[in-house]
Amino acid sequence: MAQLLATLLPLVAMFAIMYFLLIVPEKKRTKKYNTMLSELKVNDEILTRGGIVGKIITIEEDQMVIQSGPDRVRFRITKNAIAQKLSKDVA
Repeated sequence: MAQLLATLLPLVAMFAIMYFLLIVPEKKRTKKYNTMLSELKVNDEILTRGGIVGKIITIEEDQMVIQSGPDRVRFRITKNAIAQKLSKDVA
């Protein structure tokens, strides 16, 4: 019995360490990202995952239209394509 416990204890400890080092921070990042997506509104400056900077023109359920560049080119993107919301100082 003691030998079994001595064998399993390091394995359980590794899983606990992995949980706190990998899974908990990822849950926090996901929650922060989903909060940012839900708080987006028209005229917010965003950066897409592809590197395009634009201003939100319209928001639909899972998609939005952004306007980018001096020619005012418009793109329809999904919310998951957004990497981050830019502050007014950056954009």
